Amino acid sequence: MDTYIGIDFGGTKLLIGEVDNCGQILGQKIYRTGYVNQQAAVELIKESLTDYLATVGTEGRQPVAVGIGMIGRVDTAVGKWMQIDTNRNCSINLAQEISDTFGMDCFIANDVKSATVAEQCWGNGLKSDNFIYINIGTGIAAGCVVGGRVILGSHCNAGEVGHTQVGVHTGVRCCCGREDCVEAIAAGVGFDSCARLLAPAYPDSALKIPTDGTRVDVRVVYDLYRKGDALCSVLVENAATAIANLIMNLVRVTDPDTVVLGGGIVSDPMMYDMIMERLHAGTMRFVTNGVVLTHLNPAHIGLLGAAAVAMTESKKVMEEALDY
Repeated sequence: MDTYIGIDFGGTKLLIGEVDNCGQILGQKIYRTGYVNQQAAVELIKESLTDYLATVGTEGRQPVAVGIGMIGRVDTAVGKWMQIDTNRNCSINLAQEISDTFGMDCFIANDVKSATVAEQCWGNGLKSDNFIYINIGTGIAAGCVVGGRVILGSHCNAGEVGHTQVGVHTGVRCCCGREDCVEAIAAGVGFDSCARLLAPAYPDSALKIPTDGTRVDVRVVYDLYRKGDALCSVLVENAATAIANLIMNLVRVTDPDTVVLGGGIVSDPMMYDMIMERLHAGTMRFVTNGVVLTHLNPAHIGLLGAAAVAMTESKKVMEEALDY
């Protein structure tokens, strides 16, 4: 049985685990991250992986490779982590550094691209070579698979679909500089931004706007929506419309037969149902496998994605060596 070490590096946590080639998680451990620059993140990854191997271990197995799913822009082909965001954009040869330190091949990819590869290996991609995976959580991004290949783009920046205007007008400004991008309306950051913008018009709303630097909790918004709260009704309905419009825009671009939704925002059946109600049959007629929620565990899809990258990329290396 081949196994792979997966490392899911996110904004608040780092999850490390060992995954076999059937997608079964054999062990895992969580480490805290927080706002760090890239070099500090690399050191944190090294320290955490050292601890994982010492405390959890692999029960005598020798993993084939390490995979890391990273926030930000990643060049998988050369193993470079190029940036987290515009303020943290130091290019680092991360794959080589981890490989040299731990004596295992290492492969890295953007976190949403990694999740898309997990869908290919163990999820809805088993029945489709043309699908879109859309992650709707703190932010919004997509992995587009065409002819069995994940689209990366000329600068490894394909799929940043959160910065797409979708015909819902709130006046909220996105971090990209434009107004009313879907991420600024329907992601976790968008619910928070829209709640702060619109709250003065709804003084009777029971939604409390945090003043301690934290964001509005979307789960609370959903609960208040179910109770008829006017502000939360606007937030939820705007988000559902924005996501539905994003889906309909994207299916016109890559002609998928399947759209897979993942992330905390769409894990609530209420939101999923609202999105489905807003999809137009004519636009969606060629999406023959439908719009489905990922059946991979949302808490582990990042870890599975990192391991899937390690598995698929290491197989490519082996195949190239055999061909040579």
